[in-house]
Amino acid sequence: MREAAGSRGLRWARSAALAALATAFSGPGLAGPLEMSRAVAELYASVSIYPPSATSMTVCYGFVCRRRHILDFTAGDRAALTAIMKAGRANAVAERAAVQKAVIWFDRRMGPILGTNKRVAKADFRFRDDAHNYDCWDTTRNTTSLLLVMQQWGLLKFHSIGDPKFRGYSLVLQTPHNTAVLVDRATKVEWVVDLWPRGYLQPPDVMTVAKWVTEN
Repeated sequence: MREAAGSRGLRWARSAALAALATAFSGPGLAGPLEMSRAVAELYASVSIYPPSATSMTVCYGFVCRRRHILDFTAGDRAALTAIMKAGRANAVAERAAVQKAVIWFDRRMGPILGTNKRVAKADFRFRDDAHNYDCWDTTRNTTSLLLVMQQWGLLKFHSIGDPKFRGYSLVLQTPHNTAVLVDRATKVEWVVDLWPRGYLQPPDVMTVAKWVTEN
């Protein structure tokens, strides 16, 4: 079937937007160009926000990024995250443990500002409290953004940023869910960094994607 001109135009516009987002992340003033996959770029394009930079990121909350806040990283923020990640320089296992602590830092940093210090584990629209919660799309975007920023600062030695992952098979009553992903540079094993199943200031789940897809 021949594609309609309007459909071709929409597809071209979306591709152009994704390319622009990827370029924006590797723009002037950063530590150096950083390649971002189409799947990661789509996290931002799908809700019409810019990817993070070395100095700021859009924090999504309120379910599917309906509420937003710009986090401008201070010198103190960078020093705190650098100190956290310094403890993980020994090996990949230590770095993943440090990433857990970095995500807890983010949770504490944003909680009083957004009101997400009242958030609950596994929040979604059924909780009727979007003003104080993240859904799994929000935590996927926020965690991916934080990881990208730390990568840009040179704080990730053993991992790169992977494409977000999805699970959810109704036949086995598995709830649909998304997560941010790290890739071990040496082994190529993918590891989730999943904050959504945990409450305020609790460590995010860190496990292999192979294990995560079997969870609920």
